[in-house]
Amino acid sequence: MAILGTLVKQGLALSQKLQLDDKSAEEKQHAQLRQLLQKARKTSFGIYYNFDRMLQSENFLHAFRDQVPIHDYDAMANRWWNQQQVNPDITWPGKPEYFALSSGTTSKSKRIPITDDFIQSIRDVGREMVIRLPNYEFSEALFESEILMLSSSAQLQDHQKGHQEGEISGINVSNFPGWYDLFYRPGKKIASIDDWDERVQRIVEEAPDWNIGALAGIPSWLLEVLKAIIKHHKLDTIHDIWPNLTAYASGGVAFETYRNDFNRLCKRPLTVLDTYLASEGFFAFTATPGSMSMRLALEHGYYYEFVPFDSLGVDERGNLLSHPMVCHIGEVELDQEYVLLISSCAGAWRYQIGDTIKFTDLDQPEIRITGRTKFFLNVVGSQLSEEKLDEAVLKLSEAEGISINEYSVGALKNENGDYIHQWVIVSDDEPQKDLAQPLDEILQSLNKNYAVARGKALKGISVKCIPKSTYHAYLASIKKKGGQVKTPKVMKEGRMEEYLEFIQNKG
Repeated sequence: MAILGTLVKQGLALSQKLQLDDKSAEEKQHAQLRQLLQKARKTSFGIYYNFDRMLQSENFLHAFRDQVPIHDYDAMANRWWNQQQVNPDITWPGKPEYFALSSGTTSKSKRIPITDDFIQSIRDVGREMVIRLPNYEFSEALFESEILMLSSSAQLQDHQKGHQEGEISGINVSNFPGWYDLFYRPGKKIASIDDWDERVQRIVEEAPDWNIGALAGIPSWLLEVLKAIIKHHKLDTIHDIWPNLTAYASGGVAFETYRNDFNRLCKRPLTVLDTYLASEGFFAFTATPGSMSMRLALEHGYYYEFVPFDSLGVDERGNLLSHPMVCHIGEVELDQEYVLLISSCAGAWRYQIGDTIKFTDLDQPEIRITGRTKFFLNVVGSQLSEEKLDEAVLKLSEAEGISINEYSVGALKNENGDYIHQWVIVSDDEPQKDLAQPLDEILQSLNKNYAVARGKALKGISVKCIPKSTYHAYLASIKKKGGQVKTPKVMKEGRMEEYLEFIQNKG
């Protein structure tokens, strides 16, 4: 038995026990809101909305909800964050040294302030996740192994307004303390290579020198790296080179459509833990063995609010109502889908980040992501959420015996001017038949609104299958190739037409 691994595992278990407290989730969140308001009360935002008076009110939570409007990115950026690039103390004390560029899955890339408090919050939530690892039956060898974290480039760009910018994972890596070098791979030098293919090649070359016990990154790109390592070194499985590989911290997209492909590359299945790490914060992580639900980070600089993703909160296209119902952590219900709002130590206030979630446990509060508000396909009343789209693709994959990881769908008009759903499915397995009919039948069985729409305004479904090489070529053509890139599962009409045109020209 490895002595170091045993000591680390025991130390983490002790840290977990010492952190136990009897505060409710509601009490923790109310305390977080008070701390956020107190810290930001002298900023321009805090003065404008009178945080001082809010803090002195009999019910500061209700005062906050009543006086501060809900912001989307454009509202927050145009009025506040653009100023924060030049002036200090706008939405949070000080002037941010970094701005995160989101991957832009639903729109143009966004520029989000990253404060020192925010960077610390991400470290603290990561530490909370590590402290929960003794809940699992991991061997001591994992606790003295290294972790391969696949990020965007850690080579940040200098901006003329005095800050640096890059994707959030690259900013995180560039701010790793020196002692992270003991276990973090591929290391800052390789992580700073801007060209994705060159970075992958360096990882492949150095892989035999590492003792990897855990992986972290978006499944689609990590899968490609593991395949490249296995091919280059002529391995049967990735465990031939990394025998201690045990755990995988996934994130960014739903994992289930990738599970079978990961299992094919491994001698034994990995323990997969989900994470909710966005440009706006590290909100949740898997803490319970045998579950893919994620425990909310309640005491790390985030205050959450929840808008029902139904007629009480959104319109038929998934957009927030002008005066939606809003719940705090003590008012939510199991299995109700919610639009997530966050206020944070990065100076986001009642900010709609675009994700929908469901609670799977209220005692510890645990959630799972059900989709994006913009990945809600309802042009002709089909009411298909990302959750239902993922479920349908998974069922299709199992029924037809093919591996499907990525897909996109959009509503287009056919030659008669009627709406159809156009699907593009990415698979290196050659389907034995047209997938339109089986996919259509699966969707109708999963969603009654879709079944009704198919009998009325939705006149058909078309499925085009492409290999991963074509998919990656498309991503390269729109400069969306790399470790943290996510592609939209629901495309607007114009973007889907461009995608189809690329596929046709490529063919």
